[in-house]
Amino acid sequence: MGIIMRFPGGLSKALTLSYDDGVAQDIRLVGIMAKHGLKGTFNINTGTIAKKDAVGGGRMSDAQLIPLYRDSGNEVAVHTYTHPHLEAMSAVQITEEVLRDRAEIEKRFGKITRGMAYPYGSYNDTVVDCLKACGIVYSRTTVSTGSFGIPTDWLRMPATCHHNDGRLMTLCEKFTTTEPRPHDQPWLFYLWGHSYEFDNNDNWNVIEEFAEKIGGREDVWYATNIEVYDYVKAYEAIRFSIDKKTAENPTSIDVYCMVDGKAVKIPAGSTITI
Repeated sequence: MGIIMRFPGGLSKALTLSYDDGVAQDIRLVGIMAKHGLKGTFNINTGTIAKKDAVGGGRMSDAQLIPLYRDSGNEVAVHTYTHPHLEAMSAVQITEEVLRDRAEIEKRFGKITRGMAYPYGSYNDTVVDCLKACGIVYSRTTVSTGSFGIPTDWLRMPATCHHNDGRLMTLCEKFTTTEPRPHDQPWLFYLWGHSYEFDNNDNWNVIEEFAEKIGGREDVWYATNIEVYDYVKAYEAIRFSIDKKTAENPTSIDVYCMVDGKAVKIPAGSTITI
């Protein structure tokens, strides 16, 4: 009996976005995402939040960013307090940058923050060890794989691609027109960038075309980074009997798997016969 993870509802595809720095262009980006049903994570530096509202571009104020992210249902994650090169810092300095940013985010949004993106995409083993001690469970790098694999090293997490990647729409076409085989792992399309780049490159059409093509689909789960992480970890916590005919879900999240070509739901806190 073959058993393979599937996303909520038994879906074989998921999409998540990750955008950095808390800049005013996020207002337009969030609007595009909402129009097409996309979700994602915004990684902010609370030490660089502006005192006055930004007009057009630049870092947003609290009055702008708090309702923008809170009311759109997107995740807000750590990007460090001042956006330094973490790999050049001591463990004490790294920890202060991460914990201070995490504390400020939690104070503003009233939610526990466990995700992060590396400033400049730079890190080393000391940085990773510090993140573990700070309660960070995933952190996005700037590595692009050009694939749809599920992360395995969550604290060195790559993306599918940056929005300026020349492969973007080719990957989008493959993602939307091809279905993973029943015995294959599900696909995750992970897109990242900075929304100010759309102004700098005069190419808002890139994200608009992408969102229109990939959004609003019944065969895709649209999720934040932490929702993807929590779901995968919940699936990994499932206990199967030796003959794989009994499954126990000790978590608070309903999970789905593909069993011999059929989607099966394993409800939270339940034991079922497959």
